[in-house]
Amino acid sequence: MSSLPKEEIAQALIDAAARRTGIEPITNTYPDLDFDTAYEVQDAVVDARLRGGASLVGAKLGLTSRAKQVQMKVDRPLYGFLTDDMQIDTGETLVCDRFIQPRCEPEIAFLLGRDLEGPGVTAAHVLAATELVFPAIDVLDSRFSGYAFTFTDVIADNSSCAAFTLGGQGIDPAGFDLRLTGCSFEKNGRLLATAAGAAVMGHPAASVAWMVRQLAARGRGLMAGQVVMAGALTEAVAVSPGDTVVARFDRLGTVELACR
Repeated sequence: MSSLPKEEIAQALIDAAARRTGIEPITNTYPDLDFDTAYEVQDAVVDARLRGGASLVGAKLGLTSRAKQVQMKVDRPLYGFLTDDMQIDTGETLVCDRFIQPRCEPEIAFLLGRDLEGPGVTAAHVLAATELVFPAIDVLDSRFSGYAFTFTDVIADNSSCAAFTLGGQGIDPAGFDLRLTGCSFEKNGRLLATAAGAAVMGHPAASVAWMVRQLAARGRGLMAGQVVMAGALTEAVAVSPGDTVVARFDRLGTVELACR
């Protein structure tokens, strides 16, 4: 789809985020938008953020559970990239009016101690390259009104990346099984869902490995020092000022995010 105006579409997504106003899906105008072209639009979105002064600090995965893939009628996850202006430090709040329609979900985050690249990377390589794992909350914000989009739309929209926060002190993943790491997710003191690490492609490290293999096909990889959000363990929940969401993980600890 070389004729598709990638830079123009990317700018529309960037403008939507700046105005905090949703737009219609790209595929309403370009119904044949394919995976490769959608990632090229995503690249243009991320490049624009970097030109604006942000720096790349990591990546995130989405649609990592089989149930979500069936719901979206796809057979693969997707990924996007995190920049430093998306980071919410411990104790800081989520300022809801920075976004269009923020949602939160619990995830396991990997802090890489070594570079990861190449078509043969497996979950074992990811675990060996990981310095620490953290409990995390991923903040989504679709630039499409009402979260109405197709799979390729959300890829182009940098996989709805908006913000993220890490909790706990971080722990070496050696010596315990992330597949069996339980998680409970609460909003305003009410339990919303429970899950385990295996909800993420059978193992959260397998999710990261999948991304590395996808990036290898594009001549890219993940770098030491980057944070990788492995994918949601539960459904995302909408948040607004006054809300507080808490994710509690076995072994990893707790991460809390207040909204204002």
